[in-house]
Amino acid sequence: MKGQLMKKSNEKLELNEEVKINEKIEDSKKALVFDVKRFAVHDGAGLRTTVFFKGCPLRCKWCQNPEGLSAKKRPIYFKNSCIHCRICEKVSKENQIEYRDDRPYFNLDYKEGFDNLIKACPSGAIRYDSKEYVVEELLEKIKEDQVFFRNDGGVTFSGGEPLMQGEFLVEILKRCKEEGIHTAIETTMFAPLEIIEKVLPYLDLIYIDLKVFDEKLHEECTGVSSKVIKEHIKYVLESNHRDKVIIRTPLIPTMTATDENIRSIAEFLVGVYPEVRYELLNYNPLAPSKYELVDLEYGLDEDYKMFGKDEMQHFYDIVEQVGLKNLIIE
Repeated sequence: MKGQLMKKSNEKLELNEEVKINEKIEDSKKALVFDVKRFAVHDGAGLRTTVFFKGCPLRCKWCQNPEGLSAKKRPIYFKNSCIHCRICEKVSKENQIEYRDDRPYFNLDYKEGFDNLIKACPSGAIRYDSKEYVVEELLEKIKEDQVFFRNDGGVTFSGGEPLMQGEFLVEILKRCKEEGIHTAIETTMFAPLEIIEKVLPYLDLIYIDLKVFDEKLHEECTGVSSKVIKEHIKYVLESNHRDKVIIRTPLIPTMTATDENIRSIAEFLVGVYPEVRYELLNYNPLAPSKYELVDLEYGLDEDYKMFGKDEMQHFYDIVEQVGLKNLIIE
């Protein structure tokens, strides 16, 4: 069963682009959140609380948050907490799990939930990967850290793709602005334009990933074309919200971190708005450690390392030669 689950999760998306871009969490009254990170310092200025929404229409081979890919609440297994008592096997229902290799494997197609396993596990080795919040609950969670939001701190909504829960996102952003909380988002912009238009007025900072410029290569790497993403970036950069935007490109060895890709992205941005802020994110080699937790296989060679200072400077030089005026260098 483990092999079957991996195959399902890593196979190329077969839905057409229109269906994928309109994919969303079913209950717009509740947010499905897989993490709330306090005191974050890399998701905007100052100290921030970062809310990670479940669900993403992309399937990037290098995804940093594989636990956020699925739009459904799922069980996960923490092997370091397991005492191998096999109580989960004893209380499980038909077709709910397969117990082998001294651990349970969950049938993620099982429709009746996994509450019985979570309640029965004496060590907490089986838990859900996310929690549901209504707007007021999530707002109160964010406000717990409001005292730390001075000096441009605030809340950042990330994922997954937060725009997949767009209607809820609009409402929580409105409430945050009523409370005077600085708001930011980390997004691919692969979402309906009508949702993007709704959230823009309530955002103070907008991080947008542009991973691969070439549309076919982007689809090979992420499961979707970059066409819609580029169209939406152009829309935002031609609006009165453009100075809120920071475009980011994660540097992935052999995929995004090529001279041709960086040059093409920079030329595109110069052609739309040469004053836009642009950031190159160094490769994060720690991401593979998360994949075992969700029974997935990492899509890249795990021996890849972060880029060195000279390699990063090489990419910076390409961007500056093209003419982008606001390159962010950490």
